[in-house]
Order: sequence, then C-alpha cells, then structure tokens
Amino acid sequence: MSSKVRRAGLALFAATLALAGAAYGVTRAPAANAAVQLTGPQLVADMGAGWNLGNQLEANANGIPSETAWGNPVITQGLIDRVKASGFKTIRIPVSYLGKIGAAPNYTVDSAWLTRIQEVVNYAYNSGLYVLINMHGDGYKSVGGSWLICDASDQTTIKAKYQKVWQQVATKFASYNDHLIFESMNEEFDGQYGNPTQPCYSNIVAYNQIFVDTVRKTGGTNASRWLLVPGWNTNIEYTTGSYGFSLPTDTNRSSSIPSGEQRIMISVHYYDPWDFNGQEDGNITQWGAAATNPAKKSTWGQEDYMDSTLKKMYDTFVTKGYPFFVGEYGSVDKTSADPANNTYRANFAKALVATAKKYGGATAYWDNGYNGQYGFGLFNRSNNTVTQQGIINAIITAVGSTPPSSPPVSPSPSRTSASPSPSRSASSPAGTGACKVVNAVSAWNTGLTNNITITNTGTTAINAWNLVFTLPAGQAITGGWSATYSPASGTVTATNVSYNGTLAPGASTTIGYQATHTGNAGAPTGFKLNGSTCS
Repeated sequence: MSSKVRRAGLALFAATLALAGAAYGVTRAPAANAAVQLTGPQLVADMGAGWNLGNQLEANANGIPSETAWGNPVITQGLIDRVKASGFKTIRIPVSYLGKIGAAPNYTVDSAWLTRIQEVVNYAYNSGLYVLINMHGDGYKSVGGSWLICDASDQTTIKAKYQKVWQQVATKFASYNDHLIFESMNEEFDGQYGNPTQPCYSNIVAYNQIFVDTVRKTGGTNASRWLLVPGWNTNIEYTTGSYGFSLPTDTNRSSSIPSGEQRIMISVHYYDPWDFNGQEDGNITQWGAAATNPAKKSTWGQEDYMDSTLKKMYDTFVTKGYPFFVGEYGSVDKTSADPANNTYRANFAKALVATAKKYGGATAYWDNGYNGQYGFGLFNRSNNTVTQQGIINAIITAVGSTPPSSPPVSPSPSRTSASPSPSRSASSPAGTGACKVVNAVSAWNTGLTNNITITNTGTTAINAWNLVFTLPAGQAITGGWSATYSPASGTVTATNVSYNGTLAPGASTTIGYQATHTGNAGAPTGFKLNGSTCS
C-alpha cells in the first residue's frame, strides 16, 4: 500500500504542522533480562497479536522525518501501555531516515533521531513486548528525499549508504535481546504495480543480503537476532512465485544457533481485496461468509482466497524453517456508508490472524492513528483510549488469547514491567489546594472509557488524595486503572494508588475507567479533590 494511501486523511494536516521538537527526554537503558533463543514456531507463538505504530517515526515533512508531521501527537509511554493492556504482544515501529542521514562516505545518522528511535523502542521493549523496526519511507518514490530506489542508476552509492545506515542502527541496539527484530525495508519496488521488473528485483535481493551481512557483523545479540526480509512490494505472489526472490545467505550468524534452525523471517503485507480494505468509497463495505448484502461484498478475496494465498507462504518458506510475518493488514472505516462495516472489519481481521497462525505466521495490524471515515485507527493517540474494541477483540481472540475485560494503563514512564494490581496508598488524604479536572470520554454502543486528568493548581503539594464525582444516570463502572473506584455508580470516590498519590504544585496525573451506559455517555460532574471543588 502506498505511503499516500496509508495516510488515510492525515495528509490534510501535513502542510500546517511543524517538525517535532529536538528535545526528546532521557533514554532508558534496555531491559537487562536475556531472552532464550526461540525456534521459528516458538517465536511466532510468543509474538502473539501485533500492532503497527504507523504514521509516526516514518512520517516526514519535506523529506525530514518528524513523528508529528502527519497529524499524530508525540508518542508516549502511555500509548504503548494502552496497546499492551489491550492484549497486544508485538509492536512494529516503521522508521524513516531520509534527511536525517549525513553526507558520504560515512552517511552519519543524526544522533538525536537515533536517540528518539531508541526511546520509542524502549517504551515497548522495556515493557516486555516484541518490537520490530525497519527502514520504511526511504524506498518510496513518492516520498521527498527517498533514495533506496531499486531502479535508480547509481546502485553503488545506494548500497553503500544503505550499509552504513544499518550498521549504525544495528550498533545502537546490539545489546538488546531477541525481543527486538530488525526488518530490512518496507514495500520496496519500482513504483509500478504489476509483474516485477529486472534488474530492480535483483537489487532488492542484494539489499536484503547487505542488510543481513551488516547486522550480523556488528556482533552482540545481532549475531543471532531474528531478521525480517521482504520480496517485491511485500507481495505474497511475487515473493513465493518464480519472479526473482531469493533468500539471503546467513553465513555470519552466531555459532550458537543450531545448524538446523533459521534466524530469518519473510515479510509480507495483506490488503486483499483492496476494494473492501483500502479503497476510499462506500461501495464495498462487507466481507466474508457472514456478509448479508452481495452488492456490498467484493467479488473476490474472501476466506478461500485468503487461505490459499497464505498457504503459499507455508509451502514456500515455513516448511524450510522460515516463519513469515504479515507486517501490515487491516481495513478502513466505512461506517459512514454502512453502520455494520465494523463487524466485517473485525471478521476480516480475525480471519487473517487465524489463517496466518494456521500456516506458521505472525501478524501486525496497520494502525495509522486516524479515527473516523477511512481511518485504520484502533486507538485515540491523543488520550490513549480504545476506539475499536470489537476489532481488537477479534484480533486477540484469533491468536488464542482472551481480550482483557478492562485494560489498565501504567501511568509511570519509569515502570518497565507489567504493572501490579493497584492498591490504596497507606497515607491519609492531605492537602486541599486548588484543582482542575479534564475528561476525555470515548463511547461506543453501550460502553465507554473516560480518562480523567487531575491537575494540582494550588501552591502546596497534595499528599494522597481522593476524587469525588457523580456519574450520569445509567452509567456503571466495570473496571478502572490508576485509582480505586467505589461505588460503581452514582457518586463515586476514586482513591489514588501507590505511585500517583503525591501531586506537587502544577503536577498532573491521569486516571481512568470503563463503564456501561444506557444511552447517556456523558462525562461525570461535580468533581471534588480532597473536599475542594475542581474547575
């Protein structure tokens, strides 16, 4: 899928948004635990459900990478916590380098950009998730500043630049365990849809070989790390068929890898049928055997096609010890044309994930951060709330897991492991300075989530607190995070937990809950913090 299509509406914002700031905060060290080397089948099973942090680190403005250039906010630990709490175990983080690469012969990558990449990787990696990073927009002819062009004339320069960039990235992450996976590139092809051309495909194969050799030679865990390589445009037919793809050799890998095992995965994407999954109109809104309106259903690309297509990956690669990874799949929101569309989007996601699992592959849903007409978003990245619980449930169920009934969010950036169950602070509420409260409600059908940001606007610290508020009639809290809640309806008291009980002057904390409602999804009212009325 092209970069332009993948933006799904966010491009409207690109012209008016400035580059992200240069200051990104302190980078945490990688988790110290060593991961046991896994075989291909073990790896796929352990990766579970995957999700893409799309339109962020691969976004750019005039060829300069910027995580806010395509309309998304700055990435936070809170977002990653929400994704993990929703049941995902793997996060793919697309990355562009473009204008952040210096001149020949060293092609030095901007140190602040590498630091920011590492910081975002750490948000997920230090939480125990699998993380995949790639070279994403550098190979699109439609992207300003792109250079990894397989049919360009000066391949000697391109290959030298490619080698130097991956050498720097691999060195940066050489101490990270096998929960970090490198992907050589993204949808690399000559930009023309149709049968692959030569020698363009030969150059793609050469890039993959340079990538594997370069990463392995940097040593550390890189010598045994799982690596991910694509064929022509990550297309399954052009990767499994006789069109020019060949696997890279892996002669520089660690001797610790058993001779009969591989450490290379194959990258593919799946958006078939495109008229349902990506075409921005309201004509085809249903998919699969459960579709009720033949006029709204594509004439191809249903369950049987999906099964036979993914089976090609099994026959060609998995039987030889190479697992595959569907690094992107998903469907845009067409509920404006068909209110039932989300049901079919969930059905498609569930079928794709289950079929890939059946044939030895892992998956990652494409989320571009855009919610609304023709968006792929599952989460609101501005307030870290779920927007498509039904699709998430379908994905988590398809990998054989149970979706959390009330996913918590760890609010503390310093927490690097699964959060323990919240407990009441041992302290008694003290300090009644002025306060401000902001609600962020996201509702669906008969449910909602609300994140409440509490700010101490007074001049003295608040040490331990409780927040009293009144829910609208018909609402009942079913679960919450970052506070304890009692009772579930009516006038509720939220009491701080151990890690957010102190609010210095000007400091804020965010708590939240999920609730059911009977038609009124409004925000609570009448907030009082330790007895003081909040604005």
